[in-house]
Amino acid sequence: MSKGMPSEIARANVLGVGISALNMQLAVEEILRGADRREFTGYVTVSGVHGVMESYRDMELKRIHNRSFLSTPDGMPMVWMAKWSGHEEVERVYGPDLMLEVVRVTAGTGRKHFFWGGNEGVAEELSGRMRERFPGTGVAGTCCPPFRPLTDVEEAELVEHLQKVRPHFFWVGLSTPKQERFMHDFLARNPELCNGWDHGLIMFGVGAAFDFHTDRVRQAPAIMQRCGLEWLFRLCCEPRRLWRRYAVNNTAFLKAILPQLMDRREYPLEK
Repeated sequence: MSKGMPSEIARANVLGVGISALNMQLAVEEILRGADRREFTGYVTVSGVHGVMESYRDMELKRIHNRSFLSTPDGMPMVWMAKWSGHEEVERVYGPDLMLEVVRVTAGTGRKHFFWGGNEGVAEELSGRMRERFPGTGVAGTCCPPFRPLTDVEEAELVEHLQKVRPHFFWVGLSTPKQERFMHDFLARNPELCNGWDHGLIMFGVGAAFDFHTDRVRQAPAIMQRCGLEWLFRLCCEPRRLWRRYAVNNTAFLKAILPQLMDRREYPLEK
């Protein structure tokens, strides 16, 4: 595993986006391996239909997903596509669940988390919830970032702070594709961020996990998640905000994926 390079875990090609062939256990093992590697940096995207379709329309965003350390199968369509590609071990690695599992297994180990995202006070509350739920959780810091790109001064301050507190895990609670662009660009602009560290830094784009785990937004029942119907639950909860995303993206995904399934079109994994 080289510094800043993708994991060697195989990937399933979904419209040119490489979805890592993972289940939760494999994902956590690989993430800990990266976080424990001296001076290593990498980012994890949690990819569902929305992220794949954004990448399908934007070549640079597709490359950002394909350069990730891992791109987990966040939605059931990604799991089904991976299994169709021959990766029978694949299970859903849902962003909010991945956060809980990584925090759980690292509690009391000395590894530290940084929570960056959400509205004012959300990251701090999330930090408190994690420490209550998993005693011994190490927290290096929390921050509510501005609703715009960081200025050069703000980014320099963030780099300086991270070099001081040295977290192992950096959780980003923005929306797709903002969080993917932020993680990729931040690490690309700061290649010496972890120089001198005796461990690595793994960044995660987990979006709504901040709101889910602070009870600001309801999660879909487990049975709807397993059946690939989480989108329907969320649409019913937030119809005005989400109807266009699901109406356009889900239809466009089906239209684009059918030629791939029938071997009538190939989508290269651009990097």
